[in-house]
Amino acid sequence: EPKRKAAFGSVGRRIPYRILHVINQDGESLGNMHRAEALKLMDQHNLKLVLLRENVEPPVYRLMTGQQIHEEQLKRAEKKKASPKPGMVQKELSFSSAIAKNDLETKTKQIAQWIEKKYHVKVTVRQAK
Repeated sequence: EPKRKAAFGSVGRRIPYRILHVINQDGESLGNMHRAEALKLMDQHNLKLVLLRENVEPPVYRLMTGQQIHEEQLKRAEKKKASPKPGMVQKELSFSSAIAKNDLETKTKQIAQWIEKKYHVKVTVRQAK
């Protein structure tokens, strides 16, 4: 079973690290602390701990409200939508400005088909001599 990346959200009480770097809900650093201290802080302020960066020493966690977590999930989803997909196909078409009318119609039909298939289309028009 391959290890898959967990979705952004509260980690609850399952924290595999002993020492964490904690950031409060306002974005201010609270420094490094033991996980028991972080859990106590989480309970006192009725917040949730969220893993921000795992590949640093010590890993960075942030105390967040449910609303902040929801907003962050929406932001990340928006960013993911905006970024180009790795399998995105880009088609490129190049023709002269002296192209015949029939040839131009044929090429515009081809472009329309590519756009329907959600391809990115790049058109280059060269100036005729």
